[in-house]
Amino acid sequence: MADLKSVEAQVSSDLAADLAALRDDISQLSTSVLELVQQQAAAAKTQVFGAVDDARQKFADQSADARDRIGALTSDLENTIERNPFAAIFAGALAGFLIGILVRPGK
Repeated sequence: MADLKSVEAQVSSDLAADLAALRDDISQLSTSVLELVQQQAAAAKTQVFGAVDDARQKFADQSADARDRIGALTSDLENTIERNPFAAIFAGALAGFLIGILVRPGK
């Protein structure tokens, strides 16, 4: 009987130790998973911010390029009008006529 009590105490002690070790393992696993998730979130955040910065820079470059092209086109148009004022008047009248035909109700 004493052996049975001794074995029961030993098993109970071993079970308590195993449960404590299991709790520690689960705690460490939770900590590891949390760290991994935080690292993945930080990496994703860095990638997203990098992509946004790249897109912003590309948009700024294209905007500056478009401004330059419009400036050059405006300058060319002004020079053409100065050289051929009658052609500019004719082109404006033709454009007005075509717009009038396109927006005319009815027919």
